[in-house]
Amino acid sequence: MNGYEAIAKILKQEGVEWMACFPANPLIEAVAKEGIRPFVFRQERGGIMAADGFSRMMAEQGKYGVFACQGGPGIENAFGGIAQASSEGVPIIFLPDGPGNGLTGTSPNFSGPDNFRFITKWAQSVTAAERIPSLMRQALSVMKNGRPGPVMLELQRDVMGDEVSNLNDFRSPKRYVAAPDKTDLRAAVKKLLAAKRPVIWAGQGVLYAGASAKLTELTELTQIPVITTMPGKSAIDERHPLALGAANKTAPKGVWEWLKSSDLLFAIGASLTKTNFGINIPPGKTLIHSTANYDDIDKEYTTDIGLVGDAMKTLCMLVDEVKAEIGEDGRKSNTSTREAVAEVKKEWMADWADLLNSDMDPINPYRLVNEINKAVDHETTIVTHDAGHPRDQIMPFYTATVPHSYVGWGKSTHLGYGIPLMIGAKLAHPEKLCMNFMGDAAFGMSGLDLETANRIGAPITTVLLNNGTMGGYNRAMPTAMETHGAGNMGGDYAKIAENLGGVGIKITDPAEIGAALTKARQINFDEGKSVLLDVKTQQEMTFSEYMG
Repeated sequence: MNGYEAIAKILKQEGVEWMACFPANPLIEAVAKEGIRPFVFRQERGGIMAADGFSRMMAEQGKYGVFACQGGPGIENAFGGIAQASSEGVPIIFLPDGPGNGLTGTSPNFSGPDNFRFITKWAQSVTAAERIPSLMRQALSVMKNGRPGPVMLELQRDVMGDEVSNLNDFRSPKRYVAAPDKTDLRAAVKKLLAAKRPVIWAGQGVLYAGASAKLTELTELTQIPVITTMPGKSAIDERHPLALGAANKTAPKGVWEWLKSSDLLFAIGASLTKTNFGINIPPGKTLIHSTANYDDIDKEYTTDIGLVGDAMKTLCMLVDEVKAEIGEDGRKSNTSTREAVAEVKKEWMADWADLLNSDMDPINPYRLVNEINKAVDHETTIVTHDAGHPRDQIMPFYTATVPHSYVGWGKSTHLGYGIPLMIGAKLAHPEKLCMNFMGDAAFGMSGLDLETANRIGAPITTVLLNNGTMGGYNRAMPTAMETHGAGNMGGDYAKIAENLGGVGIKITDPAEIGAALTKARQINFDEGKSVLLDVKTQQEMTFSEYMG
């Protein structure tokens, strides 16, 4: 067998069932012969983002997305998608074609390893066919262990056609998880229990570890409320009386209240990396930081106690230690914190009632979110936002219930991410309604991949806010907007969806939203077609931000 066939057999052995790709790469033919389905997207970024969405859904099961593309323009166009996965901590194996060992180091040829090592955990080239088993083992081991992230193995075409006779040298690497030091953990529990107004900050690592139930158990034992990060949204059921909501740069009122007044913050499964699209932690708090990546400790904030380890192992140890300190029932009988959380939620919803129930024409985005909340089955639906105002409007108000029912993202904010992300989610969970919430500008970046969704049998629902402009740009560049209409755009998006083999539904009345979502679900499942809801909305500049 040659090098491409060897890699295809390794992927098959690893349980890979499909590979996102954009021609041409001989690996595509090789995986097809192994029974792995190659799904060709409309551009490289879409394929990477679908692999990303699949990995987010399946990481706790040890499954991951794979993407392959051609060298030259293919690997260059892939840079943005891999950068997004890197910033979000998403495991992907990236297998681009290479120009050949004799060309890759010659300027101005593009060197994959030289450029991608800054946005991957590991980036190497196949320089000899017999190295494939060891290189694939290294790539998979690096991807599976430590902080999640993409890895890249460039397939140099001048050696990939050579014979591989040592495939039996490949052994699938295991995932190894660490546990925190017991002395540090006991100290952390004593501080947690002694704090006057503590808060838990739960990140994506809780979801990756499958530790949501343990997080909820710890919360109930200690009666400490939970804030989730943007990627961590759905790590706790947001209907729980101790769930405060998710911390995008917009957030429910309870998030702002507890961040301001808490004396101790316990971060679990979160890097605490500062970002323009999240909330910074105010100074003056005791910080207990649990992370799988030791590089996160003391990175952005002074850490009082660091607990380096897997989120599940850490939470199990914390629960046991808390029970040892305060008994099996802990503080469950103390209702004061639950009552305080309920009160601030009630105040917040009262403040927003007018917009959430607005009959404005065009439709107000918050009314749209409210109608979505009322119409979908939250346990069997996966939702994501797109970049910009759609993210800022839906994140605080959409209720995430079961783990992975919402895909939060945004440390890097590529427009158009939502469509391919949901295609990947649908491939992971074909039994669920997979829906993205996006603006018209975002649709221009990835809309053609609705055709991909239809072609490969992964139908999704897209809710498009059609307001004819890029939200907020009239403030950022008023002259360019007023004089030249620089951020304005238009189109019949429902018709585009129809012409791509799906179904388009135009909505101008908020009373139509619920029925349209029910119909979209029926079309997704019964007809196997993607649906685009083209909702005529207005630009809304009010956000759930900290005002104190």
